[in-house]
Amino acid sequence: LKQLASCVPHMQSLGLAGHRIGDAYRSVVSALTVTNAESRFIEAGTLTPEEFVQAGDQLTFKFPTWQWDSGDQSRRASYLPPDKQFLITRNVPCRDRVRALDEVLKKQIRTEEEWLLPETATGGTVPDSLRDVDDFAEDVGATGIDAEDDFIGSAGQQGSSGLPDFSDLNATLAEEDPACRTSAQAQGGYFVADAPDAHIVKSRSYDLSITYDKYYQTPRLWLFGYNEGGEPLKPDQVYEDVLSEYVAKTVTVDPHPLTGTPTVSIHPCKHAQVMKKVVQDWIQQGIVPRHDLALFVFLKFISGIVPTINYDFTMDIEF
Repeated sequence: LKQLASCVPHMQSLGLAGHRIGDAYRSVVSALTVTNAESRFIEAGTLTPEEFVQAGDQLTFKFPTWQWDSGDQSRRASYLPPDKQFLITRNVPCRDRVRALDEVLKKQIRTEEEWLLPETATGGTVPDSLRDVDDFAEDVGATGIDAEDDFIGSAGQQGSSGLPDFSDLNATLAEEDPACRTSAQAQGGYFVADAPDAHIVKSRSYDLSITYDKYYQTPRLWLFGYNEGGEPLKPDQVYEDVLSEYVAKTVTVDPHPLTGTPTVSIHPCKHAQVMKKVVQDWIQQGIVPRHDLALFVFLKFISGIVPTINYDFTMDIEF
């Protein structure tokens, strides 16, 4: 047993070396191949660069915390618009470490072809049998958001989308905040201010970015974290916020393609498979598949890997 335990780090090193070799191969192939302009979203769950941009436009329109970024000029991809190289949302809170969830959730994760796929059971109980990608896609493809909605095209039309309406959020918050009331509303009362930062809970935060992976023709998520003091996290610290079963398998450290900074990323090899299952579910429901909704499905899928990073208002949407 001791000899077997001593082999584990070596096996992990071999796995990492294999990942590096595979990435090098994929980079060469991507550089030598022509960018695919023919849509295979329905057949394969993949996106063309144009479809990725359209999906990104929908995401940034409905959730403005996500924004397009141009990246370093020397690293820009010619097949994407200069000002729409990747998507980013900053300062996403992460108050809890994921290890508290590991004992329960590790029983809901299965291995397929050496890659791990999340289960999305709710209610706090472990299912009698683990589900496959088909079952997960059914959850993602369930009713909720209307796949026929055009969020950008329906701007200003109330009630036309299954997504929450945040247009009056500031007014709502002002009504609920006593400090924002006028003197007439206060009716002669007095307000007592709390000590500065008295109710602020310091936590880790993350900058999340989504790039287009030319080889897999899918989105790819990148995680750059900061500790409570605003200092960058080391990769092993970021791994504390990833389900342990994914560490060094579907989650790796690679140079960010648009910044060059070593960044933790979720490997995209299974993304198209999940998206294809969701598309099939839409078709079975009589819904015309919409590639510009792909990033909403993508973020819902990724939440099963980093469940304590709270980019959560998109996760409340059920497809």
